[in-house]
Amino acid sequence: MKEYILPFRDLVVHPGVTAPVYVDNPQSLACIDAAVANGGRVVLTPQHSWAYPSAPDDIYTIGTIGDIAHVLRMPDGSAHVIILTTHAVNLHDITVTNGLFMADTSNIEIASDDTAEQTLALRDKIAENMQLLSGARKFKMDRLRGIIQNYPMGAFVDTIVQMAGLDTDVAVRVLAATSWSDKLMILLEQINLMLATAKIEDSINRRIQQQMERGRREAILQEKMRAIQHEMGEDNDEMDSENMRKRIERAGLPTDVRDKAMTEWRRMRSMAPMSNDGALLKTYLDELLSMPWNKSDKSVIDLGVARNVLDAEHSGMQPIKDRILEHIAVMKKTGKNQGSILCLVGAPGVGKTSLGQSVARALGRKYQRISLGGISDEAHFRGHRKTYIGAQTGRIMDALKRCKANNPVIVLDEIDKMGRDWRGDPESALLEILDPEQNKTFRDHYLEVDFDLSNVMFIATANSLNMSSALKDRMEIIEIPGYSEDDKVQIAREHLIARAAHDTGWDIKNIVIDDDALRHLIRNYTSEQGVRELQRELTAILRRALLLNDGEDTKTEFTIAKIDELLASHKSAGFSKRIGFGVRI
Repeated sequence: MKEYILPFRDLVVHPGVTAPVYVDNPQSLACIDAAVANGGRVVLTPQHSWAYPSAPDDIYTIGTIGDIAHVLRMPDGSAHVIILTTHAVNLHDITVTNGLFMADTSNIEIASDDTAEQTLALRDKIAENMQLLSGARKFKMDRLRGIIQNYPMGAFVDTIVQMAGLDTDVAVRVLAATSWSDKLMILLEQINLMLATAKIEDSINRRIQQQMERGRREAILQEKMRAIQHEMGEDNDEMDSENMRKRIERAGLPTDVRDKAMTEWRRMRSMAPMSNDGALLKTYLDELLSMPWNKSDKSVIDLGVARNVLDAEHSGMQPIKDRILEHIAVMKKTGKNQGSILCLVGAPGVGKTSLGQSVARALGRKYQRISLGGISDEAHFRGHRKTYIGAQTGRIMDALKRCKANNPVIVLDEIDKMGRDWRGDPESALLEILDPEQNKTFRDHYLEVDFDLSNVMFIATANSLNMSSALKDRMEIIEIPGYSEDDKVQIAREHLIARAAHDTGWDIKNIVIDDDALRHLIRNYTSEQGVRELQRELTAILRRALLLNDGEDTKTEFTIAKIDELLASHKSAGFSKRIGFGVRI
């Protein structure tokens, strides 16, 4: 039976010990979950590479098998795992299944011919040399005496390996040895070598210390520490901290934002990298730096292009398009957004949301849509305070982050569908966002710094004017009437038939339908002001025609009689059943 392998960069665990393991890598977390689901056994083995292994050759063929006793999930997604190790094992036939490493194992048996005198003598000598080394390595002597007196052999060997900081290759040699005397001899050789090295380093350091000036001593020691950490692979956290500082300096943040970022960075640097607070501060700084503080879409407003875009994508609605073009003309003249916020009010399906998309394309700006239907929490706009678990920015800041620009077109869809409850009144939050005099200093609760929203072009949509008078006062209401019959025919010709053909797989060249047939469809099978029902009926006609043609889109003329035939819900009674103004299929 194959066992799951949990690789580690710098961990060699010996049998007979309780190993607390911190896991934050996604593959390692998946390995823990799979092992728990299949009996709870897992093999701890070191890896050659620094990154997570990509092939079986990156893993040592010696490890320690154990049972997972406990898994503690942390809020940041990591886990603390307690593993009770039992045997050192050899790994055979290492395979990769769903990104996880598995292998057959065979136990490494410890020879039982060691004499007690021999192992005790080696153990005492190791303890003696570790005590000599303690001055340089700063070991706790009380702990050493407890290890000598009370620890079983397996725990003794593992603890000495960890305290001495032996290289992974040496630790693996100790693990692979088949007798306690061999294990202890390897440890003794390495400790003696470290002791000799420590004596030489101590002599050199005393000589250098005497020759150095007091002002240069701290700088040289810091450089030496960084070099040692780099060689041991322990400077990742420091590198992350330094990279974050460089990101802050290169971001070109406003003065107040930069001061806030540097304050939080200094707090993060002083915390333990594994702490929850440190992770939260790093997330906050990442969020702060991802905002487009000084990034704008560089576009030249061309009224001719804007008019062509609106005319190409929307038939009729000339007064509405003229008002939007007036808004754009003022933006071109003043170089900033006009003071009023446009609110498009009309029945469903008249093209309110698509008008916002067209405005974004006409201006050459990014586009974001925020659906407000059912929102009753003020934090959706203002964000959550960092004191809350799972805190994040509000929807406005999130939309700007996705756009990577501070001047997008944001459509606030279904603004009349917002609610309110004990979590706050979202309409009140919108009052600040939609007021050009206030949104220059909009403050998200999560970011806790001011952000200028005056460059954002907000367009609101609503089905009715069922909203507070204060909110309506912030916006310029533009009512969009329903389409006339002629408008619907034109829209069907220019947009809807092609869309229905695409949805059903038809070749549009095989669809023949005249204006009289379209008018019949509109009059008798739709009853809305918009064109969504017309779109559905056109799609239904093409679906039924495909069914009758055995899935082939042969050239078909959709006459009035053909449309009535295709849209009849039931033929068993010998007639088409109509409900209201149309057929429901």
